[in-house]
Amino acid sequence: MMTGSVREDGFASSGSSDMSPEQRVPEWGGDQLADPAGTPGLDDDLPGIDPTELTDEDLIREMHSLHRTRLDTLRHAADSALANHLRRTAELETEYLARHPGREVDPSRLRDA
Repeated sequence: MMTGSVREDGFASSGSSDMSPEQRVPEWGGDQLADPAGTPGLDDDLPGIDPTELTDEDLIREMHSLHRTRLDTLRHAADSALANHLRRTAELETEYLARHPGREVDPSRLRDA
């Protein structure tokens, strides 16, 4: 049986992990999305325009930009940059879903139950 070694930071270097990327980022606690003002170290100077103020076109453009840079951010950015990326992605996608609650679902993307 092969097991992964444990890196210096305590996370397994190979194999699967029960933790999500959000849980692996020390600055990420999930509550930031519910109340960014109550999160230590975060304030009104967060990067990006409030998603509710974006036009539909700008909202889509911002989401494209984040998704385009996702893998690079995950693999190579500082923990604080990854936490900011996760926060911003959640903000933009939440706004998109609020605007399009009945979005068209492609039947070819559905799985059999």
